[in-house]
Amino acid sequence: MMTSTMDALVWLGPRRMELRREPAPTPEPGEVLVAVEAVGICGSELSGYLGQNSLRKPPLIMGHEAAGRIAFDSDAALSDGSPARAGVRVTFNPLLTCGACDRCRAGKSNLCRNRQLISAHRPGAFATYVAVPADLCIPLPDHVSLTLGSLTEPLACSVRAVAHTGTPERLAILGAGPIGLLCLVAARAAGIEHILMSDVSDRRLAVARAWGATVTINARHNVLNAVQAFAPGGVDAVIDAVGLTVTRDQAVRAVTPGGRVVFIGLHEEESMLPANYIVRQEITVTGSFTYSDADFARALALLAEGRVSLDGDWLEERPLAAGPAAFEELLAGATRAAKIVLRVA
Repeated sequence: MMTSTMDALVWLGPRRMELRREPAPTPEPGEVLVAVEAVGICGSELSGYLGQNSLRKPPLIMGHEAAGRIAFDSDAALSDGSPARAGVRVTFNPLLTCGACDRCRAGKSNLCRNRQLISAHRPGAFATYVAVPADLCIPLPDHVSLTLGSLTEPLACSVRAVAHTGTPERLAILGAGPIGLLCLVAARAAGIEHILMSDVSDRRLAVARAWGATVTINARHNVLNAVQAFAPGGVDAVIDAVGLTVTRDQAVRAVTPGGRVVFIGLHEEESMLPANYIVRQEITVTGSFTYSDADFARALALLAEGRVSLDGDWLEERPLAAGPAAFEELLAGATRAAKIVLRVA
């Protein structure tokens, strides 16, 4: 039985987050209430927690990488047209788009001029319940666990980033955090065989090697020298899954003339880049933001195929109440795991 209040992690300002009793959301017409069971902590939420993300304003319930169960029967239909019945296991696309602007009409709904994100513009899933448009809820296959299902959203981001590289012969991924590792999964699934990965954590690099990275380099050493040894003259494409000025600069300088650089990391709002070098080498630089419906479907298909394993210690599950401590530990680099998923139920 649903109650009028719920447990929620509420972000109150830089480095201030508390578990509170909050009013449970009331779904609008066309929405369903999802009883959250697993919700991941995203890197963009770490910057939001620090007060460095322009989309997030306190007080706010964050959390958009989630899976759970429909809380009660609804007349609304889910993404596949099936009825929204209590107990149906779902993940959801947290990006709300208008469907009417020029970007939506052009088939680029991820760039919708009126887009909203659950966990930024409206309350998210670090809570017992979250209200979601029914047509953004995707039923999970029976063999896909709720924890695995919560990885659909970050994997969809990674699927899109890899698509932007143009399926190169030689790829470098800077950062072996959750997005970098999932980019590795997407790249391998796309048939890219020669992949270099860098990170400051040897533990994360060990995961990258286990998942199929050809070469790994600790970023405390000279990444560009490692790239030259891996691919003399530069790699064909680079994904920066960190988003710092230093990694953005490395990405530009690691790619071969005429190559492609994809920025997906969001840690720093602004960075100085060697513009003349980019011009003279005809380097294509593109951002990668969220995903299309096809990217989301592809991500769930990869999870259903078993492309991502929960074995090992790359992912750790903790109770919702441990969320504030988890944020601090992730920022301090004090966790064994690259990814933390909070269990709500």
